[in-house]
Amino acid sequence: MINACKRLILLLCCALAAPLALADNDLLRADHPDTYTVVRGDTLWDISGRFLRSPWRWPEIWHVNPQIANPHLIYPGDQLDLVYIDGKPRLQLRRGPLKLSPTVRSTPWDGAIPTIPVDAISPFLTRPYVLTKTQIDAAPYIVDFADDHIVGGAGQKAYVRSIEQTEPLKYEIVRPGGPYRDGDTDEILGYEALFVGSSQLQRTGDPATIFINASELEAVISDRVIPAGEERATTNFTPHAPAMPTEGNIISVLGGVSQIGQYNVVVIDRGLRDGISPGTVLRIDQRGETIRDVVTPDSRDTVKLPDEEAGLMMVFRSFERVSFGLVLHATRPMHVLDKVRNP
Repeated sequence: MINACKRLILLLCCALAAPLALADNDLLRADHPDTYTVVRGDTLWDISGRFLRSPWRWPEIWHVNPQIANPHLIYPGDQLDLVYIDGKPRLQLRRGPLKLSPTVRSTPWDGAIPTIPVDAISPFLTRPYVLTKTQIDAAPYIVDFADDHIVGGAGQKAYVRSIEQTEPLKYEIVRPGGPYRDGDTDEILGYEALFVGSSQLQRTGDPATIFINASELEAVISDRVIPAGEERATTNFTPHAPAMPTEGNIISVLGGVSQIGQYNVVVIDRGLRDGISPGTVLRIDQRGETIRDVVTPDSRDTVKLPDEEAGLMMVFRSFERVSFGLVLHATRPMHVLDKVRNP
């Protein structure tokens, strides 16, 4: 009788443990490697995709090595080993031959593998790009250019109305664009701010004088001048799902394309006030069309087709009411007003 009870308890324990083991193993790809050596050009997302079914769940199996300096930064030459600790899969880092000089501050720009492709997002990491109507109306603006120029570029002076403070010295020139609108309510959430160039204050007053150091577009009269941000660019994102159920919309795509695919930068109508922060991963669903039912006698009868999963994106920059994200996985074409939801 005692032995029978022991066997029953053992069976119950195995039955309880099985779902946990299954849940852990469900993280892993069936064809995952046991070890991987990092090479230049890798991203954490790509590396995670070699081991995991869902690359964004990387933090769930990352095992910090306390004996390694900066264990969250991974460099070419490092080796990642899949091990099991207390029965759970974990990725451990073995430091490669790369050595950083102790006089150089270690940042994600020191050669560490970025979370997502840097080239695709670098222009959008520190520039303003989203302004409120109040910010636009309050910003100094260009009224003319020196030496009878009708437009401005690098190496030219512009007159601005008005800047009275001697600090800051560095300013960015931006051009207000169209509004960003909520995909469901049509409420204006902010305005696009096209980056024109960078400048330095030479003389305060009304008008003030600025010197255009560099430009990506020709500056024109009415362009706004705003203090240059001190925000430091980073690519060291930690992927995570939203903290609460989230639903929003893609409201714009940067780069002048109409069909959205992998590595396109999109704007969504959710931001910091909605709990969306850099690193947030969202599923993109292609919005189902509303079509006319041609079978029923009523010609006005319509059918709303279901939304279909189309890809994954990760937010890399958040503003108060909108966020920028990079499409990292695409299974079908996506468009403006497609939905974003918890992955």
